Amino acid sequence: MPVGGIILITGSAGRIGQAVVAELKARQYRLRGFDRVATPGLADFVVGDIADAKVVRESAVGVEMIIHLAATPDDADFMTELLPNNIIGLYNIMEAARLGGARRMILASSGQVNWWQRMAEQWPVRVEDPPTPKYWYAAAKVFAESIGRGYAETHGLSVIAVRLGFCPRSPEHFLEVVNSEWAQDVYLSPGDAGRFFACAVEATDVRFAILFAASKHKHAIHLDLEPTRRVVGFEPQDTWPEGIEETMLAGLSH
Repeated sequence: MPVGGIILITGSAGRIGQAVVAELKARQYRLRGFDRVATPGLADFVVGDIADAKVVRESAVGVEMIIHLAATPDDADFMTELLPNNIIGLYNIMEAARLGGARRMILASSGQVNWWQRMAEQWPVRVEDPPTPKYWYAAAKVFAESIGRGYAETHGLSVIAVRLGFCPRSPEHFLEVVNSEWAQDVYLSPGDAGRFFACAVEATDVRFAILFAASKHKHAIHLDLEPTRRVVGFEPQDTWPEGIEETMLAGLSH
C-alpha cells in the first residue's frame, strides 16, 4: 500500500514504538508520534493520553495510516489501567481512524491471546486456532482483533492485527527469556519488530488479517509465521539474543 501521507504511531516512545519509528524513518516515511511523553527522534509528535478522545482525534487529522501500539502492556488492574488504556483508548483510535479517513490500521495484539494452548505444548500455534487468552490483558486483545474485523467489514478500513512475540522491556523480562526456552522461541527483537511493521505498512490488498510477529525460533517452532510471510512479506532476521543490546541501550525500564 503506497503511503504518501502521515503515519500516526501511538505508543511511539515505548520499546517497540521506538523500533518502529527508527525503521520507518530510515525508509523516509512521514511520521507523527503519540505518547504520554515526547517521542525521541521525532519532530512531529503529540503528548497525550489515549483515553482522551479529543486529543486522539486531533492527532489523526490528515493521517493516512495508524500503527496502534499504545496500551497497558500486560495484566494490571482492569478498571484503572486496562479499561481506559486498552478498551476506551482502542475505541478512541478506531473512531479517529474512521472519522479521519485513514486507509489502514495496524493493531498490536499479543501472543498471550494463545497462551494456554502454547503452555500445553500444542505447537505451532496458528492464527486460525481458537483464542485461549491468558487473562484480562489478553482478553482485551481478543476484543481488539474482533472490532478490527468489524471496522474492516463495516467501514472498509484495511486492518492488520499482529500478535506480537516477547520483546523484553525490563531486567526481569530479560532474565525470564534467558531462563526459558519457550520464551526464546517467541522472542521478538527490536529490529524484527521494526521490520515487521514496515512490511505491514507496505503490504498491498489486505482487507483484514491476523498475523504473528516473532524473530526466528531457537529451539522449536511455537508460532506459525507462514501467513505473515505470505500476507505482508515479513521474514525474521534475528534469533535470541540478537538485538537485545538495542533494548538495553533504549532503557529496559520504559
